[in-house]
Amino acid sequence: MQLLKNKIGNTGLEVTQLSFGGASLGNLAQAISDQQAQAVLSHAWAAGINYFDTAPHYGRGLSEQRLGQFLSDKPRNDYVISTKVGRVLSPGKPMSEADGFVNPLPNNVRYDYSAKGIRESFESSCERFQTDYIDILYVHDIGVHTHGEAENARHMHDFLTTGADELKRLKAEGKIAAFGLGVNETQVCVDLMKQVPLDVILIAGRLSLLDRSAEMELTGLCREMGTSLVLGGIFNSGILATGAKAGATYDYGPAPEAVLEAVRKLEVEASEAGLSIAEAALQFAMNHPSATSVLLGTGDTKILQLNLDAAQKILAKAAD
Repeated sequence: MQLLKNKIGNTGLEVTQLSFGGASLGNLAQAISDQQAQAVLSHAWAAGINYFDTAPHYGRGLSEQRLGQFLSDKPRNDYVISTKVGRVLSPGKPMSEADGFVNPLPNNVRYDYSAKGIRESFESSCERFQTDYIDILYVHDIGVHTHGEAENARHMHDFLTTGADELKRLKAEGKIAAFGLGVNETQVCVDLMKQVPLDVILIAGRLSLLDRSAEMELTGLCREMGTSLVLGGIFNSGILATGAKAGATYDYGPAPEAVLEAVRKLEVEASEAGLSIAEAALQFAMNHPSATSVLLGTGDTKILQLNLDAAQKILAKAAD
């Protein structure tokens, strides 16, 4: 597949228009084997994807470790990796499940958005990746949605007083090429962009066929400030892949009736256009003028290929 490359912000970094999201590599909701993880990564690589995103949160470091193993024999200039800071891992006891991830690595986790926490998280990620630099660092899940008002105020203070400057230092040292936010709420992006210059934002679930709330203010602000948008969660954690059927999930929980009804209407519109709901969701994301790259996240090569086939149709249609 011939994938276009787009520039991240005002940096020299370029990423393919489709990218690979690594949550499933951390055993999100169900365990996959190391062999399955390597197989799906090989499939993405063979398809021409050069950009891989993950986080310490995904399996308490398991996703980063698996991605590092896969990339260990690849030329470093041939791929772009992003990971996230804000959670710091430390050795802990074995667990069968943590934060929705099955059989994670035996690590404890704490939130820390200070300079010290960001540096510690970055260095630990480098060890798991087996590299000495990381292309993009996202500040992960800062915001009221994750932490609540009181805790988020503390984390925001830590980030704005020391954490943001640490990201700038890492960039000046050549340890990272770009930094930004990795979140699933838009208001924190708008608020922080007015205080800290960001190269890129990974926004999950808020710029999709179902939820276009990022268009209210965020996309315009990104254009104005030269900040790139990477789109994650384009299927809103499942319902735009499965449709409005029994057990459909929305934002990692059971889909409420209002969401089910909205998706039923979208399914009708997609069908009239000759598309499945999943194809329509992918088409929306790939064709959105604000999208620098669209993340595809799965631990199953068959599902990845279905998405790649749909993407190929979209690319062919755009070329006509």
